[in-house]
Amino acid sequence: MKYIMAIDEGTTGIRAIIFDHGGNIISQAYEEIGQIFPRTGWCEQDAGEVWRKCISVMKGAMAAGGLGAGDIEAIGITTQRSTNLLWERKSGRPIYNAITWHDTRTSDLCREMDGNGKIRAIKALGRLVRGISRVWEGIRMTPTGALLVSASNLSFTPASALAHTAWMLENVEGARERAGKGEILFGTMDTWLIWNLTNGRVHATDFSNASSTGIFDSFALKWSKLFLDTFGIPDAILPEVRDTSGDFGSVDGKILGREIPIMSAVADQQSALFADGCFGPGDVKCTNGTGSFIDMNVGSRPPASLHKLLPHIAWSIDGKVTYMLEGMMNTTGSAVQWLKDVNIIDDVKDTDAIAGSVESTEGVYFVPAFTGLSSPYWDPHACGIAVGLSRKTGREHIVRAVLEGIVYRCRDILLAMEVDTGLKISSIKADGGASSNDFLLQFMADMLNVKVERPAILDSTALGAAYLAGLASGYWQSKEEILGKRKVDRIFEPRMDEKKRQTLYNGWKRAIERSFEWHH
Repeated sequence: MKYIMAIDEGTTGIRAIIFDHGGNIISQAYEEIGQIFPRTGWCEQDAGEVWRKCISVMKGAMAAGGLGAGDIEAIGITTQRSTNLLWERKSGRPIYNAITWHDTRTSDLCREMDGNGKIRAIKALGRLVRGISRVWEGIRMTPTGALLVSASNLSFTPASALAHTAWMLENVEGARERAGKGEILFGTMDTWLIWNLTNGRVHATDFSNASSTGIFDSFALKWSKLFLDTFGIPDAILPEVRDTSGDFGSVDGKILGREIPIMSAVADQQSALFADGCFGPGDVKCTNGTGSFIDMNVGSRPPASLHKLLPHIAWSIDGKVTYMLEGMMNTTGSAVQWLKDVNIIDDVKDTDAIAGSVESTEGVYFVPAFTGLSSPYWDPHACGIAVGLSRKTGREHIVRAVLEGIVYRCRDILLAMEVDTGLKISSIKADGGASSNDFLLQFMADMLNVKVERPAILDSTALGAAYLAGLASGYWQSKEEILGKRKVDRIFEPRMDEKKRQTLYNGWKRAIERSFEWHH
């Protein structure tokens, strides 16, 4: 019996999970990864530590399952997006710590580049096409129209690998000169792990990770010359971009005792979308963790968003690229944690029962905007608020309002997605730790008027990487076979009538408007 191993490298830890042919977990091992905060707003990781702990969890997972390297058919790798580093081609030593997606040191640089003459001209043309598209929708459906509408939203973010790389080239002594000579390599964490696992033989990433760097042109399917030139980054340092499900070389025989093929590399949210079986246009998954990531498969054409939703590549299999649209909300699990921090609840697990103990919030709305509002409002100055309080408001109404507020934000994003894509959403797959809350998922089904399906394995990212590796190695034959392996824990059906749904949502719209521009 052979197995598939997934390496899941996240923001706070790294895990190796071994799956059998039925998609069941056989064994796993986990280690925490430290975060380094040299200054306010800076967030780094020791890439050497990530590599050492990767080996440790691989060996740990095999030992826990009583397995050897010969029992592993293939390995899949999924990683946090945008965290990246530069290292020496010869020695393999990082020239600086990995800079994580939390890091905001390049805020000023990004603002400066947003004002670059060429970038401003492209945005202006994009805004013109965007204006036309409100009258003539068809223009958004053409490849050029979609590209220009997306360009109208063009703004460089400090979370991107693009700005981090420019900072490292500028601030690490000799880095720019050495990069120009091809002595330095760039990579996101998947590329770093693949390079080390193959003992420097493979310098590659996949389309899903590349599209999340801010350096890749997802429309032309190549590294963007415009962005590289704007930030002064030589293309010699960039990895090859390969199919998500495909050949990334083999683990060097000295590491685990024998070679094992690496058959997938995939970004974390894209991996969860795949694990949840969202294989067709209009299929949606919502990962509820610290924040929520809502992703929609939009098929084989890159999407144009009027709401600044993020167009990414979901995956590439057999040379065919599938795109997705992403909406993100910063505050989900962290809003529930806040209830505990201010002693409204003793344990986050209690929120399910407390919220269900009352019929309604009695008119209370809670806007979970602790760090501003992301999709589709994009208001960094918004604040978290509770409105509609009265003398009869009890802690159960507050708890219920917090959970409902998370769902209203999901509805905001999903309505924007339906407008942007013209696709009707009929069901949602909900994964991530916060999806264990029954009240949250039932209210989601009611408010969105869709079926909400909770998979048996809530930690979908590792499973997606395993499925993609198994597809490439022939361990699983097709997506249809993988769909047959999916195990559903529970399906939540909508039970609310349309009039009540609309009344509640109208109240939410009034509440969220009160939170806009608060800190401006």
